[in-house]
Amino acid sequence: MRKLLYSILFVAVAMFAACDDYIDITPKGAITVDSAYTYYELVVFPNRTYWPTSFALLTDDSYAREGNIIGNENTSLDGINFTFNENANRKELAQNNLYENAYMYILRYNIIIDNIDDSYGNDDIKKLGKAEARLLRAWEHFVVLNNYAKAYDPATAKTDGGIVIMDKYDLEASPNKSTVEETYQFIMKEINEALPYLQEKPLNLGHPSLAYGYGLKSLVCLFHRDWQEAKDAAEKCLSLNNALVDYTTISKVTSNTDYRYTGGKSGNPEVLDATTASVGFTGSIAYNYGQISPELTEMFDQVNDRRYSLFFVQSDKSSYAYYYDFGSGASIWQTTATLNRFYYATVGLRTAEVMLIAAEANARLGNNSAAMQYINDLRIKRIYGYQAEVAPSSQTDMIKLIITERRKELLFGFHRFWDLKRFNTESEYAKTITRVFPVVNKEVPQKTYTLLPNSRLYIIPFPKSAREKNPNLTLNTDE
Repeated sequence: MRKLLYSILFVAVAMFAACDDYIDITPKGAITVDSAYTYYELVVFPNRTYWPTSFALLTDDSYAREGNIIGNENTSLDGINFTFNENANRKELAQNNLYENAYMYILRYNIIIDNIDDSYGNDDIKKLGKAEARLLRAWEHFVVLNNYAKAYDPATAKTDGGIVIMDKYDLEASPNKSTVEETYQFIMKEINEALPYLQEKPLNLGHPSLAYGYGLKSLVCLFHRDWQEAKDAAEKCLSLNNALVDYTTISKVTSNTDYRYTGGKSGNPEVLDATTASVGFTGSIAYNYGQISPELTEMFDQVNDRRYSLFFVQSDKSSYAYYYDFGSGASIWQTTATLNRFYYATVGLRTAEVMLIAAEANARLGNNSAAMQYINDLRIKRIYGYQAEVAPSSQTDMIKLIITERRKELLFGFHRFWDLKRFNTESEYAKTITRVFPVVNKEVPQKTYTLLPNSRLYIIPFPKSAREKNPNLTLNTDE
């Protein structure tokens, strides 16, 4: 194990030695595996990636080319998810690297947390490095929990199977799963103990800020139904960073458009977590998972809502033909509008999401007017000619309005998949999804596929490789 630790640190040191900022701070000859600053810089891991294969097509917002699905209804996760096929054998299929990546990142943070106190250097750097690593370790556990376990339900969370909590560096461990409630308690403890040490303005964007810390707390509290804590944390986050990009001032995304990156002169100020990669927006992945359904397409004001008109298209051009079925009613993402032109974060927190968290928390607490103010503040930056609206009179209608706004604003990534899971535990907001398919290919019989709110498909099976390595990792479904 020590060889692995030293190997990881050696690679990190080699990378950081070339960094001017690092050289300015650390005297020549002081870069060693015992340096607190080296452990601190290990927190920075640009482009953490979460491949969407296991969940991307399992929502009412997503869509796919018919040729990618027909014939694969039992043999690929995309085919199974798109046709809501509960009879397929998911547990034996090869999966993507989402699960493995999340635990690889956790391993990295555990190395920092377990070793930084014994390193040589400034105590404040040690406290900061440990706090940042704990915050990001909490996020990774949150990702795994919401994909591979049931959504939080206060009636059953103390007995529902959760995930493995990895809170120390141990390659030989075969730990048991914790429950959903135990995992949430661990995540909240990590965040709360990290917050006092986080910086408002970190040394560079790879380090999580205090605003991100409070934003993550608001997200976790929302999913755990701690409405007042979610509201308080969201407001604290927005007091530190409430920046929004005004989409209505961008006539067209070009190579000269600001907001190309996550920081600096051309940075997108909404992005709170600058190290998380956008899911699926390079190359063919962008087209395969960058479509929104006919249902979601129709929900947009396609002319005035710049969340649609800046980034989506319905086109019969040959450049889209391999990935997109013109005439399906779906819309496809324009990679030319984002690749090196506009940083569109699909995973990780943005200020817009925190505003929606604040809106929902207020609505849950019975303050519809405050909830609507957040919605109006967001929409005015997204929709041409938008005029503020009055809040619905009922709490249920207000939350339904927020759900719709989340669908339009928080595209791709985990957002809709996680939202469906959590709202399906409440009868007022549970949704049965139906999908008629195919639409364009007339040679294949058209069928209606149905996804019930309590479907086991909403719980992704742990990968076979992980179950083989750890026999204590039992599935959270009845497969």
